[in-house]
Amino acid sequence: MKVFWAVFGLLSLGLGMIGVVMPLLPTVPFLLLAAFCFARSSEKLHYWLMSHPTLGPPIQQWQQNGAINRGAKRLATLSIGIVFMISLLIGLRWEILVIQAVTLCLVMVFIWSRPNG
Repeated sequence: MKVFWAVFGLLSLGLGMIGVVMPLLPTVPFLLLAAFCFARSSEKLHYWLMSHPTLGPPIQQWQQNGAINRGAKRLATLSIGIVFMISLLIGLRWEILVIQAVTLCLVMVFIWSRPNG
């Protein structure tokens, strides 16, 4: 079972790293999932992730306070805006744009309603 959690954790970490450069893929949720998986599979990987100078603080802020760093909130808002603008520019049907707009607005409400890390 530990191998399953380790593999799933590494996949989550990989998706999180892809999310750093791709605005459609969230980073922190995948890092949280990786931390969860590593806690069940490998003390060494869990410690590495939690003590990493860049990746560790957002995970710790979320685990301790349910907090999201203000910079991460701004970056998420910018990414959401870019994604919606791309949808407008490629001419998606208005029904899809409405669904996307509502979904993205709800995501932003959730993000901005969290405490600042």
